[in-house]
Amino acid sequence: MDINKVTLIGRLVRKPTERPLPSGQKLAQFTVATNYVWRDYRSKEKKDKTEFHVVIAWGKLADIVIAYLDKGSRIYIEGRLQYRTWRDAKEQAHKSTEIIADELIMLSPSGKGRKSSPDDAFATEGPSEKELVVEEA
Repeated sequence: MDINKVTLIGRLVRKPTERPLPSGQKLAQFTVATNYVWRDYRSKEKKDKTEFHVVIAWGKLADIVIAYLDKGSRIYIEGRLQYRTWRDAKEQAHKSTEIIADELIMLSPSGKGRKSSPDDAFATEGPSEKELVVEEA
């Protein structure tokens, strides 16, 4: 069996764009920025490089992306690599590498259109009825 698997944690560069297709299916496209930090062997300087990844989401995942993600949102993405080639109107060849998203986890503490508070980062659940009942001896 072959494996084509990509895992990224990064931030959205801009608001996702939505494209309805003639088939009726939705497509959302967005760019995720990831960075890599290392120390140069000779100069001992700290260096930083940012990579940009084009991500495509289909169907219900596209609906979620459009509804809840915005510029700067921190996300975890799992998907697969896809390479495409095409020719434009001037017959020039173009190539692109995209990540087709299969799973997405929102790591930012708040969704679009909501004020965030420090408690939003973690899901909390109140005590159950059993915990509230005090047994008398």
